[in-house]
Amino acid sequence: TFVPFAARLLQFASTANSTRMAKRTDKVGITGKYGTRYGANLRKRVKKIEISKHAKHFCHWCGKFRFRRAAIGIWHCRSCGKTTAGGAWTLHTANSTTVRSTIRRLRELQDK
Repeated sequence: TFVPFAARLLQFASTANSTRMAKRTDKVGITGKYGTRYGANLRKRVKKIEISKHAKHFCHWCGKFRFRRAAIGIWHCRSCGKTTAGGAWTLHTANSTTVRSTIRRLRELQDK
């Protein structure tokens, strides 16, 4: 049977798409580099930390999501150029949030 060239090309393209390699790190994401080592729970913890570490955070000076981690505890905004100290893995730690809200509350009490 005669099959036109365009039909053969479409048939080849559809089989080529189905034989692609699978995405290997669908669940584990960035921690796929550790393979099966260290245990699932530790890899889940590290995944959360590393995603936060590599993410862009909100800059409250310029209003853009441009804060990136420059080094351990040093965060730099690539838009306005501000550099600030923060947590090792996240821009704002739980303790810094607590301290900031306590200072705000004490200032409000002092103003009254």
